[in-house]
Amino acid sequence: MTKPLNGVKVLDLSNIIAGPLCTYQLALMGADVIKIERPGTGDLSRKMGMDPERGHKQMGVSFLAMNAGKKSITLNLQQERGREIFKQLASNADVVFENYRPGVMARLGLDHDTLKTFNPSLIYCAVSGFGQDGPLSKRPAYDQIIQGYSGLMSLTGPEDGDPYRAGYTACDSMGAMTAAFAVTAALLRKNRTSEGAFIDVSMLDATMTTMASWVIANHLNTGNEPQRLGNESHSAAPSGSFPTKDGQINIVNNEQKQFEALCDAIGRPDLKTHPMFADRNERFKRKDALRAELVPVLAQKTSAEWEEVLSAAGIPAAQIYTVPEILRHAHTSARNILETFEDVPGTNQCATVATRGYQFIGETIEKNTPPPELGQDTDTVLESLGLSDEDIRSLRENGTV
Repeated sequence: MTKPLNGVKVLDLSNIIAGPLCTYQLALMGADVIKIERPGTGDLSRKMGMDPERGHKQMGVSFLAMNAGKKSITLNLQQERGREIFKQLASNADVVFENYRPGVMARLGLDHDTLKTFNPSLIYCAVSGFGQDGPLSKRPAYDQIIQGYSGLMSLTGPEDGDPYRAGYTACDSMGAMTAAFAVTAALLRKNRTSEGAFIDVSMLDATMTTMASWVIANHLNTGNEPQRLGNESHSAAPSGSFPTKDGQINIVNNEQKQFEALCDAIGRPDLKTHPMFADRNERFKRKDALRAELVPVLAQKTSAEWEEVLSAAGIPAAQIYTVPEILRHAHTSARNILETFEDVPGTNQCATVATRGYQFIGETIEKNTPPPELGQDTDTVLESLGLSDEDIRSLRENGTV
């Protein structure tokens, strides 16, 4: 397989999740991603994850998750010589990616306005919590801050309880995927016109736009205020999670034919013509009463049994898996979304990570290089700039690399 972004050079100054996840997606598509890290410490995620031993080796699980397929160099941007080297690298780069707080790169003299003077075709992408402008732009942010600000937390949790955060870094991930999409679009335009770009990705904006359909559009156009509904649907019934003989099952009925098929499949065809439930809108108004009819029936079989019965009838239904359960599932294996590295540098251990959420049908998936040790490619990259062994040794002694 020829990866779509083969030959694209990306300088990655980002840390933690939102930035590295974006550049990881670019690397999976073939981009040559050079991760530029602080000498001695590197990306903060190198210390993160639920394996202290790997964290102590600066190869934390959080780092492993999003940095395969990349190179790593160390470079001290606080030093003038470090900034000069960065400019050399940026002079023939296609993309510069950073997730500092707005204003940091300008203070270093490495902002888009500076870099485009000698590389006008450069695509510069900055991901931040609130964006490059606006009254909140200077505020620090992590995923949970954006979950709260975006309204996402206000929608998550039990109807009569407190707001809950999503169970993973949803806003970081949405910001990352939005950035990857925007960078890829800018690369397509650059290929046609040689035009560069300054892409400003706000995690808040990215999260809110993913809420556009049912949440934001319904409020803006009807005045209805979105509410927490637990696992219930905002628009249809029966749709939600239901108790079974051994756990829970998700059932979604958006269409009339799905509801009628459900009634037949569970042995309650009478519900199809019941005056309280026959009409979709009336059914939604009386969803609690409908749930009371369904719960005793669904309690008679296991979640797996109901999944087979209902899926065979064309009804969207599935048991609720834990993460370990879905990772062991035959479907996960068949889709090839996981990649295992037998000997990760610096750890003497294997590591398995998630990769891409798509496939190019009929093409072979190439194996990626494992996540890099801190600075493992420094000498090679600096040599490509014409620096000698003595030059590199001097830079190392001065703390520049």
